[in-house]
Amino acid sequence: MLHYDPPADPPFEILYRDDSIIVLNKPSGLLSVPGRDPVHFDSLSLRVSRVFPTVQVVHRLDMATSGVIVMALNPKAHREMSRQFRERETEKRYYAWVYGRPDEDKGSVDLPLCCDWPNRPRHMVNHEQGKAALTHWRCLRRENHRSLMELTPVTGRSHQLRVHMLSLGHPILGDNLYAEGEALAMASQLQLHAAYLAFKHPRYKHRLEFTAPAPFEVS
Repeated sequence: MLHYDPPADPPFEILYRDDSIIVLNKPSGLLSVPGRDPVHFDSLSLRVSRVFPTVQVVHRLDMATSGVIVMALNPKAHREMSRQFRERETEKRYYAWVYGRPDEDKGSVDLPLCCDWPNRPRHMVNHEQGKAALTHWRCLRRENHRSLMELTPVTGRSHQLRVHMLSLGHPILGDNLYAEGEALAMASQLQLHAAYLAFKHPRYKHRLEFTAPAPFEVS
């Protein structure tokens, strides 16, 4: 069973709120939505719903991933925000510390992904059954055994960034699903942060941009 001990204080951090949306900074270790097992019921959406009962989930971040996430506060906003994510009109950027030192300064990973059913919740590259997944990456800094990456996902598949970095031979540090040995031991939690999210306001249509500071060093 997945060990689950989510951070309790504060219950959630609001970056922005109006009558249509609420934007939050999700901490690492907290599920975006409740899990099937009652042990995993505590989640960001549950906590927000206790204060804002009309809230609806638009997209998710992995439990171990921190950063910017948006939820809708009414059905009309939910439909429009879901459309923007579905049609890839949003912009997202992540920071990640990965194991090793990429030879190139930038590149793209275009590999289809699907669930690895015998090893759930892991996902894997599968050219026959996988769904298209595209990630652009840029190496910002190299150190002895790790590198800081800026990741820009075009698609939004489950575990996309984690599996795509693994496919490059550079798993994300602290990833208890995909990293092994030194790559796993070098960080106490997943070093992946959703640092930037941009989209059009679902009601007023102007562009909004949000950032959240990473819980690990990125400068």
